[in-house]
Amino acid sequence: MSPESTGQNEHYLTVFRRGFRTWRGNRPFWAGLFTMVGGVPIAYFPYANMHLGNVTLAMSTTAGAGSLIIGVLLITLGLTMWFHHIVRVFAGVAAILLALISIPVANIGGFVVGFLFSLLGGALSVSWAPGDPKAESAPAAEPAAEGTEPAFYGGEFRGDDFPADEFHGSAVPRQTASYEPSAPFGAAAEKTEGGGHRAG
Repeated sequence: MSPESTGQNEHYLTVFRRGFRTWRGNRPFWAGLFTMVGGVPIAYFPYANMHLGNVTLAMSTTAGAGSLIIGVLLITLGLTMWFHHIVRVFAGVAAILLALISIPVANIGGFVVGFLFSLLGGALSVSWAPGDPKAESAPAAEPAAEGTEPAFYGGEFRGDDFPADEFHGSAVPRQTASYEPSAPFGAAAEKTEGGGHRAG
């Protein structure tokens, strides 16, 4: 048998897919993707020409430079969401504003397609939050019921068995009768009533 682990024999596509999934989960991936997809039609359509047989339709407008600037800014904001996700809220708000501005400037927001994608990407970026690992919390100790005596464990009292609103002199040692593990706490307390002490 070979001493090599099974992880070294994995296909490189499996390793790449696993690493890409980890990278995608640490940032607003879909927000950046939708924002960049929305910026492409906004920047492209004002400079495109449609050919219908022998007829050429030019979709360029007087605001062609504005459409190009909005499209490039949306693509830049999408890349910012991927590689600098600490400013994802700013990038999302800017993408939403640029999508709204593209309606009157860039051919109705890239024929509504770029507007919808940019708006969705900005909203996803604003609402995205990094996931926090679940902290393993120790189970809380149940408080002692009222009227019950504090538990006596191994020669000392448990601090969580005392009521929180009363003062207890935990720093002063309490003199009790000789402790017998088999005897309950009440039996040991009865021997000390009346101020008696085994030594006295």
